[in-house]
Amino acid sequence: MRQIHVKDIIQAVKEAVIAANYELGADVLAALEHGVHTEESPTGREILRQLLENARLAATERLPLCQDCGLVVILVELGQEVHIVGGDFYDALQEGVRQGYQEGYLRKSLCHPLTRQNTGDNTPAVIHTEITPGDQLKLSIMTKGGGSENASRVYLLKPAEGWAGIKEKVITTVQEAGAGTCPPIIVGVGIGGTFERAAILAKKALLRELGQANPDPELAAREEELLQAINDLGIGPGGLGGRLTALGVHIHLQPCHIASLPVAVNLQCHAARHREVIL
Repeated sequence: MRQIHVKDIIQAVKEAVIAANYELGADVLAALEHGVHTEESPTGREILRQLLENARLAATERLPLCQDCGLVVILVELGQEVHIVGGDFYDALQEGVRQGYQEGYLRKSLCHPLTRQNTGDNTPAVIHTEITPGDQLKLSIMTKGGGSENASRVYLLKPAEGWAGIKEKVITTVQEAGAGTCPPIIVGVGIGGTFERAAILAKKALLRELGQANPDPELAAREEELLQAINDLGIGPGGLGGRLTALGVHIHLQPCHIASLPVAVNLQCHAARHREVIL
């Protein structure tokens, strides 16, 4: 049995939320750079250049990429041979978020849903936990902006609607979001499971590195089909027209009930802020 102290978890989460808000991932930067050379719209190309300059300034000046520093979502993979010592595991995750947003001078965006009173420290984070084999603790930490999250959707389709119905819902979700998600976006699609599981699948799909092919060849082809259809919408960078509405589409799928076809579409703005930590 391997022991991990909560103080190490707190430190890791604190550093991750700060880094995620200051530094855009190399995969997203590469996709934006590629877009500068392939976008047909002059306005779109200029917006992409500005996004790259914004990312450069954020990283060098140690400033948030965006004024919306997000709600923290933590996907936990806890090895069954790990023993957390020194305190409560979930309290440690929340304390890491609390310290990170305080020390990183990050905007605290969480509030009571009815009174709208701010919680003051950007907690509580949303935590999803899976028990896995082994003696490692993996934390996938996202700082999810409100605009892209608000435009996300869960659908319970009739099984007979099949792929055609899924495709229509994905395209409609992106089209209705328009410029409100700060395109170019990344589209996470969860198919199967249940009402709530489809949404988690879609969230997890956003963590896959841009440009990394889906290991399932059939799903890889479906992703390309959706990406082309989305970019044919003409929304473009910043919603001002162009080809590059989405940088990528990622699908996660699992079996569902014979009477169901749950589909979730989780949109992510170009600032795909996340960090993976392994302890």
